[in-house]
Amino acid sequence: MIATLKGFAQQLVPVNGIKINAVTGGSGPSILLLHGWPETWWEWHHVMPQLAAHFSVVAIDLRGAGFSDCPLGGYDKATMARDAHEVMAALGHQRYAVCGHDIGGMVALPLAAVYREAVTHLAVLDVPLPGWSGWEATIATLWHFGFHMSRDLPERLIHGREYDYVSSFMAERFYDHSSFDPADVEIYAKAMALPGRTRGGMEWYRTLAADHAAALEYKKQPLEIPVLALGGDHRFGPHMVPMVEEFASNVTGGSIARCSHYVADERPDAVAAALIEFIGAH
Repeated sequence: MIATLKGFAQQLVPVNGIKINAVTGGSGPSILLLHGWPETWWEWHHVMPQLAAHFSVVAIDLRGAGFSDCPLGGYDKATMARDAHEVMAALGHQRYAVCGHDIGGMVALPLAAVYREAVTHLAVLDVPLPGWSGWEATIATLWHFGFHMSRDLPERLIHGREYDYVSSFMAERFYDHSSFDPADVEIYAKAMALPGRTRGGMEWYRTLAADHAAALEYKKQPLEIPVLALGGDHRFGPHMVPMVEEFASNVTGGSIARCSHYVADERPDAVAAALIEFIGAH
């Protein structure tokens, strides 16, 4: 189950009262990668070697996922952003770019909004953001938001069926199934089956009302750093730039062709090239 990536090292970093699993490699300007649900840092394993030729790469398991701790609380996105920022500080990265996909994108936004002295570039990949004007209408169409927000029930139903749930969930959100290695599903499912991790992932959703309220405050002081907003053309891609423009004044991006939600899994070369160009050009 332990996934390793050649040229990268893993360590547990004590931050914010817990330990966060961090995977590091490469050299140059710093970039932090934040995964989504139901994944772990392994989401980025095709992207990281390409980025490491240009950047010092840090990919973490978010609080409640993978080999990071899963405490009872602290799953609001501002607290998770503090986890991530303190990891970067502990590893000696005073200024860094951040790229977040899915729930990781919801963490990347407060990271950039709160730690403005540290974050140089923000990339948000295929996710509806709390605070967006279309937030309520969009999540009302996504069945899993309501299910995951339910107290205790998802944990009971998913227990022992992690592979079934993860595989079917991700299959719904792929455009090109030939682009995805089924062994990766096994990695994510086994990570979710670790004690507390199913609950940790559900807690990310149970804080979303508070995250929405907090994000409305971030909009009052729009980000001025360069922001890249990308998504799959068959998922949120067409919405990403106008959505993120509600939070930032310097936004580029759009859709990745022949792609759905899991952009770093389906189109890792396109994601890596976009990030390299984005950070290198600014």
